[in-house]
Parts: sequence; C-alpha cells; structure tokens
Amino acid sequence: MKILLLEDDLILSAELTRFLSESGFEVKTTFNGEQFLTELKPNLYDLYLLDINVPKINGLEVCEKIRAIEVHTPIIMISAFGDLSDKKEAFSRLADDYLVKPFQFEELLMRINSLVRRYRPADKAADDEFSVEDLRINKTEQKVYRGTQEIALTPKEFQLLVFLAEAQGRTVSKQQITEHVWEHNFNTNTNTVEVYINFLRKKIDKDFPLKLIHTRSGYGYFLSPAP
Repeated sequence: MKILLLEDDLILSAELTRFLSESGFEVKTTFNGEQFLTELKPNLYDLYLLDINVPKINGLEVCEKIRAIEVHTPIIMISAFGDLSDKKEAFSRLADDYLVKPFQFEELLMRINSLVRRYRPADKAADDEFSVEDLRINKTEQKVYRGTQEIALTPKEFQLLVFLAEAQGRTVSKQQITEHVWEHNFNTNTNTVEVYINFLRKKIDKDFPLKLIHTRSGYGYFLSPAP
C-alpha cells in the first residue's frame, strides 16, 4: 500500500519513511506543498500524511486541494499545533485524523491501519473471495483453489493465507502475523510463523511454476505473483 508524505523536517521524514517501510508500506516523500501536489495523482496512493507548517503551500491548503479531486483517500494531518482551533481548521478542510507532534510511531500506524480499513471500497470489504493469479480463496466456504485443484488447509493455515491475501501484496511482519493469526497465544521468539509459512508454501506453491508466497528479508512475508 502506498503513502504520500508531506514533511519538511528531513530527520523526521527519514524516520517516518523508515518506520512505515518496515511496516510494509511504500512511501513517497515530499518536502513542500508544491512538490507534493506535483506528485499527487488521484487513486495512486492509499493514504496521505501531511504536515501543516511546510514551505510554499501549507498542509491545510494541500488537504483542501486533495479533496477537490479525491473524496475517499484518507488524510492524516501531523502538526506541532495542538490547539483545538488548529484541529478544527484541519477537519473543516476534510482531513480524517490529526496527530500532534511529538507522537509515537506505533500510534500513527494504528491510525493508518484503522483508516485504510474504514475507507476500503464497500465491494471489496464485503467480498469474501480473493484471487491472486490462479489462486482463489473463499472465506465463506473456507476453500482454497489453485486453478481447478482444491488445496486442503488446516484452520490455522487458512487463517494465515487469508491474512496474507487481505494485505493485498503489502509485506506483513512476523509480529503482525502473530497478533492477527495467533493473537499472542504463543512465544513470538519461536519459529512458529516460519514453520506455517513453509507449510503453506508446500501446499500453495510447491507443485506450481508460479510462486506466490514470498519473503522480504528482515521485514516479513507477502502474497503476490511478483517477488
């Protein structure tokens, strides 16, 4: 998933980019409002992250310009201005959330994930079937196929595959997998995640020329036709 970031503090921009990249997002950085608007392309990004006090065109004006061409893509404002009037102004420009600096990156990640889930198109959110190339996953029937061949999975293997599919090609970390699939019910220092990834690979990929389950070394795993 792609984020377009507007932040003129070079150190904070680099730290945010590194953190969000390690969390599985693809981040494009910009340092002033004019540069941001040059990079802005409707429906290319999944979320906009805007500082307010930036050169040339400030984040509030940028937010307003985004909303003139895009209604649904989430916008989070990040600012050292923490007064209620500042927040009210941002929300009047149709921002979706407002985070006051300094903030914990984990809180930002929680807000991003919440907004992305909320603004997922309704037809996708309600869709119980995922397809990646010739792989089909039916959540309602809990069945998996590659081509015409049905693949038998255990309940936990099925949960893991669905979680990878719902990430839509984004890399998910071992920590994220344990939170969503195992809910911290085992020691995350064990190799349980790797074991189950290997189980899935043997069933989903082994007998097929196109491999779909990939490792991003040091970051996690993703489901995609392209490594």
